[in-house]
Amino acid sequence: MNFFSKTKNLEVLQTEKKKKNWIRYCQFFLGCFIVAFSYNMFIASNDLVPGGVGGIAVITNNLFGFDNSLTIFVVNIFLLILSYILLGWEKTRSTIFGSILFPIFVKLTEHANVWIQFDTSKILLMAIIGGFFFGLGAGLIFKAGFTTGGTDIINQIISKYGKMSMGKSMLLSDGLIVILSGVFFGVTSMLYSILILYMISIISDRIVLGISNNKMFYIITDQEKEIKDYILNDLHHGATIFKAKGGRDTQYKKVIMTALPTKDFYDIKEGIEQIDHNAFFIVTDAYELFGGE
Repeated sequence: MNFFSKTKNLEVLQTEKKKKNWIRYCQFFLGCFIVAFSYNMFIASNDLVPGGVGGIAVITNNLFGFDNSLTIFVVNIFLLILSYILLGWEKTRSTIFGSILFPIFVKLTEHANVWIQFDTSKILLMAIIGGFFFGLGAGLIFKAGFTTGGTDIINQIISKYGKMSMGKSMLLSDGLIVILSGVFFGVTSMLYSILILYMISIISDRIVLGISNNKMFYIITDQEKEIKDYILNDLHHGATIFKAKGGRDTQYKKVIMTALPTKDFYDIKEGIEQIDHNAFFIVTDAYELFGGE
């Protein structure tokens, strides 16, 4: 009986895993399409440079007339080879799918601005909308556990061999490409490109992390009992208490940790300050809460 029960549970888990994989791949395909569509519709057609290999393609297309999708494909293949040599197979294999699929979608959507007509004279609007949809697609790709390759590989190489964080390596690679856009297309175009990069960063983070509807408080206070009672009895939220010690302290202090909806932020902040105006507290976003009553 136990054997059949275990077998059935295993089958259920395998079915659930396959279902999740299908969702991931569908999310990845949709993300690639949205990124490629926004790239052709709003960005490349206006000579805006969103950083990355797509930005390099915009520059080479303007200078030499090279096809954007072909440039992206060739550069991605070169970077995959470089990644295999410098980073190894484990790091490389997760980028292969996106490196090949993204230029294909760029080719399929290259006439997007012909299919749908926009007044492209309003460049600021194009930059904002393009950055929004590009970030939306990129967020879906990242959330599915994939990348589109390109400068993601360069960033990993710079991070590994330049002994710097991924954030700094991204700033270095994308920043250089955006500066090149200023050289070839002018300072105004470069500023729009910076706006696009900012929009992509903000929107993709929101897609991956979600919108925070909750706040997490970490409170260190001498009035631990009063603040705990205020959270439990007045705000009707739970609280966890644990011990912590500062780097210069010799004794442990109690820390109150509580998560509550953003709408209650003002109430708890005011309550803490009224009970103990010397209290020290840290507030962070809490994107997901599970369990509890």
